[in-house]
Amino acid sequence: MSWFRRRRSIFDVFDEIMREFEEEIREIEEEFMRFVREGRAEVRGPYYYGVRVTIGPDGVPRVEEFGNIRRKAGRPVITEEIEPMVDVLDYDNEVLVVAELPGVDKDKIKVKVKGNKLIIKAENKKKYYKEVELPAKVKPETAKASYKNGVLEVRIQKEKTKEEEDGVEVKVE
Repeated sequence: MSWFRRRRSIFDVFDEIMREFEEEIREIEEEFMRFVREGRAEVRGPYYYGVRVTIGPDGVPRVEEFGNIRRKAGRPVITEEIEPMVDVLDYDNEVLVVAELPGVDKDKIKVKVKGNKLIIKAENKKKYYKEVELPAKVKPETAKASYKNGVLEVRIQKEKTKEEEDGVEVKVE
C-alpha cells in the first residue's frame, strides 16, 4: 500500500540537514579537543562558525558555511581570516553582493573583480577574506562599493551579449 507512505515535507528535509550538521559539529569539536590534549593545537580564539541553509532555484537545499573554521582533507582547520556571510542577488541589469564585515574600517576593505569572481579582503582588528562566484558575466569597470554599519554592498552591471541587446531573429517556416 504505497499510497499510505507519507510524503517528505520541507521540514523533514531541514530536520535531516540539521541532524547531519549537529553530527559534523560534534565531530569537529571532538577532533579539536583531541588536538588540544595532544598539544598539536593551541586554543587562541575567537572562533567563528556558522551555516546558512537556503533552497536553490532547483528546489534543492544548500548549506553554506562561514567563519574561520574550515575543513581541509576532512579535518577542521582554524584560520586567521574569517569568511564573511555573503548574499549574491542577480537582477536583470546588475549583480548585487552583500557581505557582513563588522568591526572593519572602510579604508581597510579591498574589493576586486577578477574574471567571474568578486574578491573581498579586509583587515583591521579582524581579517576577512571571501571569493564570490558571480552568477553572470559583468563589466568590472562599473563596480561600485559602499560600506555602512558593518555591511558592504557591491553593485556591478551585467555585460550584455550582442544577442541579448539585439535579440535573436527566428525564421518562420
